[in-house]
This record gives sequence, structure tokens and C-alpha cells, in this order.
Amino acid sequence: MTPDDDVLGRCPDCATKITRAWILIEYENTEGQTGVWAECPECDDVVEPQ
Repeated sequence: MTPDDDVLGRCPDCATKITRAWILIEYENTEGQTGVWAECPECDDVVEPQ
């Protein structure tokens, strides 16, 4: 498995697995936790993987 194949979670809209290859934005919030927004390869929505 390559780093781009690492699963971040699933799309909250269609439940498709989202891998690191689909990340659009990776950020750190004020509590120091890392968050991501990614494009779903199935429904083409920008989502926060669950």
C-alpha cells in the first residue's frame, strides 16, 4: 500500500472510501487536531471524510 492508498474515511454522502490521493486541504485546528477536506471520487462533492 502506498501513502496515496491510505484510507482517510468514507464520504458522508455516499459512503465511498476516500484515500489520501483525494485530499484538497489538510489543516490543524485550534485544539491541535488535524482535519482534512477531500473530494469524493464517486459523487464529486468536497467533504470531510467520516
